[in-house]
Amino acid sequence: MAPRTLQQKLAILSDAAKYDASCASSGTTRRDSRAGGIGSTEGMGICHAYTPDGRCISLLKILMTNFCIYDCAYCINRVSSTVERARFTPDEVVTLTLEFYRRNMIEGLFLSSGIIRSPDDTMSQMVRIARTLRVNHGFRGYIHLKTIPDASADLVAQAGLFADRLSVNIELPQDASIRELAPEKRPETIRAAMADVRLSREAAKDRTHTGKRPPRFAPAGQSTQMIVGADGTTDRDILRTSANLYSGYDLKRVYYSAFSPIPDASAALPLIKPPLMREHRLYQADWLMRFYGFEAEEIGAAHPSGNLDLAIDPKLAWALANRAQFPVDVARATRDMLLRVPGFGTKTVTRILAARRNGPVRYADLLRMGAIMSKARAFVTLPDWHPGALTDSAGLRARFAPQPEQLQLL
Repeated sequence: MAPRTLQQKLAILSDAAKYDASCASSGTTRRDSRAGGIGSTEGMGICHAYTPDGRCISLLKILMTNFCIYDCAYCINRVSSTVERARFTPDEVVTLTLEFYRRNMIEGLFLSSGIIRSPDDTMSQMVRIARTLRVNHGFRGYIHLKTIPDASADLVAQAGLFADRLSVNIELPQDASIRELAPEKRPETIRAAMADVRLSREAAKDRTHTGKRPPRFAPAGQSTQMIVGADGTTDRDILRTSANLYSGYDLKRVYYSAFSPIPDASAALPLIKPPLMREHRLYQADWLMRFYGFEAEEIGAAHPSGNLDLAIDPKLAWALANRAQFPVDVARATRDMLLRVPGFGTKTVTRILAARRNGPVRYADLLRMGAIMSKARAFVTLPDWHPGALTDSAGLRARFAPQPEQLQLL
C-alpha cells in the first residue's frame, strides 16, 4: 500500500476526532467551497468552539492517530475495529497547525489520540507537539490536549505547562460500566489524573518564597466527557457524577455525548442511539447546577424514572413537580428563588433585583427585561398579575408540551 499523503491522513484523523464533544463544529455542509466558490464554514479538521466570553473561535481538531491498543466496546477506533487507520508524526501535526494558523484559518489546536504502544509513549509525543509549537515556533494560539489514561503524572505535568486546557474523558458515568465496556481503563486512574491536574493548577497560583509566581499550568482549566446511552445509567446518576466532578476536581465543563451505534458493536451495547434531546436536556440540567443553584438530586427527582423529561426543560419540570413553592412574589423573593422561576434567566433576575430598588416591577417590565412570560406567568405574582388557580391546574403541563404533529403516511 502506498504511503498516505498528509491530506489523506487529515481526512481520516479529523473525521475520527468528531466523536469528541468537547468542541463541536458549528458549521454547515450547505456552504462548502470544495464544490466551487470561495470560503467555507466547514472543512477537514476545522471546528468551532466558544470561549467563556462568548467568542467563537476556530480550532484544528484532529487525532494524532486512530490506532489504539485498547478495545473499548463503545469506541469506533478500538483495536478490534475495521476502521481505516492513519497516523501523524509529531512534526506533521506541528506543520499542519502552523500552516493553518498562518492562513488565518484557525486560532488553536485541539489534539487527542488513540493509544499506541503505551500510554506514556503516546502522551510523550503529544507533549512534544505542544512543546515544539510553544518553544521552537513561539506559537501563542490556544492548545487543548486530551491526556491519555494511565499516562505518568510527570508527563501530564509537562503537558499542563504548554496547553491552555487539559482534559481526560471518564467516558461512562459509572465505574461498573467502565470496567465492563473498557476493561483496560481504570476509573481510579482517571480520577487520580484529574486530581493531579487540579493540584497543579492550585500550586501554580501560589507565589514562591521569592515572590515569583510559578509557570502557568493549564490556565483554561480541565474538562471531561461522558457518553450518554451506552449503558443503563439514569440521568439522575449522570448528574450526580457531574456534580461530584465539578466539586471534587474543579472542572470547567462536563460534556455529554449521545452514544452512536458503531459497526461490529458488542452485544452489551444498545442497537439504537438515544434521542439527541436527552443530550440537550442534560446540558440544560448541567447549566442549572452550575449557574442556578440546583442540586443533581432535585433535578433528577422531578420524574419518577430518574430520567429528564424530554418534552419540557428541566427547570420547568422541577417547577411543575414542586408547585407548593409557587407562585413567587417577585417583589419580595430572594435571588435564589427567582432563579428557580421558569422563564427567568440569570440576567433577567439581576435586572429584577436592580429594578425593585426603584419601585414595583410589573408584567410589562418583566417582558422588557427579557423574561419569558409564557413560562413564568403561572409561577409569579405581580402588582398587576396573579395566576389564580393556574399554578395548581391539572392541565398546566399540557400548556408547555409540544403540539402534536400530523405524520405523513408515505
